[in-house]
Amino acid sequence: MRTLARLFATTACRMRVEGRHLLPDRGGAMLLSTHQSLMDPVLVGLCCNRFINYLARHTLFKNPLFSLLIRVLDAIEIDRERGGLAGLKEMLKRLKRGEAVLLFPEGTRTSNGRIGEIKPGFIPIARRSGVPLVPIAVVGAYECMPKGSKWLIPRPIAVVFGKPILENEYKKLSDEELLTLLSESLHQLYARGSQLTVLSSK
Repeated sequence: MRTLARLFATTACRMRVEGRHLLPDRGGAMLLSTHQSLMDPVLVGLCCNRFINYLARHTLFKNPLFSLLIRVLDAIEIDRERGGLAGLKEMLKRLKRGEAVLLFPEGTRTSNGRIGEIKPGFIPIARRSGVPLVPIAVVGAYECMPKGSKWLIPRPIAVVFGKPILENEYKKLSDEELLTLLSESLHQLYARGSQLTVLSSK
């Protein structure tokens, strides 16, 4: 599936990837990505050479076929209506056993293509697990498949990985300082991704 997704992304969407080497190749890691479209989990996953765990809201498991697909991909079910405690415990367990988990700290897809407010929900899990936090910017996916769209329109896409924020760095920061640091990093990566999509469109 990764090979097919890479083939489509590079040919149809002229996808560019930068900083992939910054993702730790082993050990627990929390990938914190901007959220532009339904494509984002696939786009980030196909850029990684290691297995990535995904969070999926419980409503996505209601469709039998889609549920089968995301269960095969070992998605972690999050029931927001009930607080999502079981899903958060499962995420923490996977991080502590050395797996990588992808989260979207904006909480929902952007409605205008720009980065939304970064929510603090990831912070308690990060502090308990002590894993590196890897900022990632997905750029161009909103133009391909904005919120509410059911069809994909091929447009240039870029995925840019940033330098991981290590535990010995963020344990010294307050929650507000960590949110500011992550937000600044994501905006810098987004600006770089925008440059890459312009180059791809030429």
